[in-house]
Amino acid sequence: MSHLDQYLHNGELGSVLLIDKPVGLTSFDVIYRLRRWHGVVKAGHAGTLDPLASGLLIICMGKETKNLHRFSNLDKEYVGTMELGIQTPSFDMETEVSERMDVSGVTIDGLKSIFERFVGRQLQMPPMYSAVKHKGKPLYKYARRGKILERKPREIEIRELVLTGFAPPKVEFKVLCSKGTYIRSLANDIGAALGCGAALTALRRTRIGAYTVENAVTLEQLEATKKANEPRSEEANDYRIPA
Repeated sequence: MSHLDQYLHNGELGSVLLIDKPVGLTSFDVIYRLRRWHGVVKAGHAGTLDPLASGLLIICMGKETKNLHRFSNLDKEYVGTMELGIQTPSFDMETEVSERMDVSGVTIDGLKSIFERFVGRQLQMPPMYSAVKHKGKPLYKYARRGKILERKPREIEIRELVLTGFAPPKVEFKVLCSKGTYIRSLANDIGAALGCGAALTALRRTRIGAYTVENAVTLEQLEATKKANEPRSEEANDYRIPA
């Protein structure tokens, strides 16, 4: 049994892993694979990533699941790309483009000015395509049936919002925000403020608090570790957080 297997099987100890989630998987898919590969029964994640997003996912296992809030409440950092001139029901590319608009009037100075307006505390409306519950059901289940429900805006804080690239209609950015912030909604709101619409086309979470994706392990590495069945103590320490 490898060092990693021994660690994951030690339910008395509990553990925390930094995972670099790939595009295409849900956050629960990652937990399911950990359970299947290593026999982990109790596990949870500290902050959902959409299937179309990649990057840092903090997984708590065993006794450490009681400390999920310790990580969930931390600020998150993302890098992303939005496309101006389009709108989708989900605010990203999970759903088809529903409207196209002209972006010829958007300038880099105008974009920077709009970005500045979105820094600070604000109320943000959660998207219909989200896991926010309404009468016990996630909103996305209503959205997939074509229903649009009234939602309550939530207080969030955008601590930093930096324009890192502009090649119309593509806009690249970096954002540091509080928990509960929907970057899809941020992109949609920026598009509305510009008057041309926008949808998120790529998103990667790079940091949660002081924990960075550079110190995370991929699912491929985890699977290879299990298959190789070799001691990998040094490598495991790179993406484990001490309990």
